[in-house]
Amino acid sequence: MMIHTPNEAESLRAEIAALAARMIAEDGADYASAKRKAAKQLLGNQKIKGDVLPDNAQIEQEVREYNELFFGDTQPQRLLLLRQLALELMEELERFNPYLVGAVLNGTAGNHSDIHLHLYADNTKEVAIYLLNKDVQFEVSESFNNRNESVETLSFMYRNEGVHLVLHDQDAIRSGHGKNAERANAAGLRAIMAEAEAAEPEA
Repeated sequence: MMIHTPNEAESLRAEIAALAARMIAEDGADYASAKRKAAKQLLGNQKIKGDVLPDNAQIEQEVREYNELFFGDTQPQRLLLLRQLALELMEELERFNPYLVGAVLNGTAGNHSDIHLHLYADNTKEVAIYLLNKDVQFEVSESFNNRNESVETLSFMYRNEGVHLVLHDQDAIRSGHGKNAERANAAGLRAIMAEAEAAEPEA
């Protein structure tokens, strides 16, 4: 499939975004793999130019529209439940400066979505010790941030929902780490929930 004009590129971007959104909403795929799989499904093994791929904002908008169209009667309740659980956890973990990120924050969370919190502590080991003292069984995984620094994530189940705590040093909260990422502390999440409740149509 050769792309000759900007309009063709834009049309393909929209197709990839819509297909990726379906994978995210229906199967719980992450944005990067959904984008990759959608492009492969539409283009086969053809080499893909970066400017043809949709950005996450375009995919996020498609996820919102997909949720409204196919899960309009269940997704808002699901989102509210996850936000309530996230708030409970943030209040419990207040000493570690928790911030909510991802689908539960931006409102696109569905049946396969987990709760993602970023925590900031003087010593990230304190978080693991705190959870162990609460008899929380967790798994540890490691990834690398955009500065190639190792970042640890603690994952566990809370009220039958998956939770992932991404651990950062206290300094990272002030150093601008992740400043482009959308995030909210407990007060911010309460405000978002109040705003969403106020926007609901009266029965």
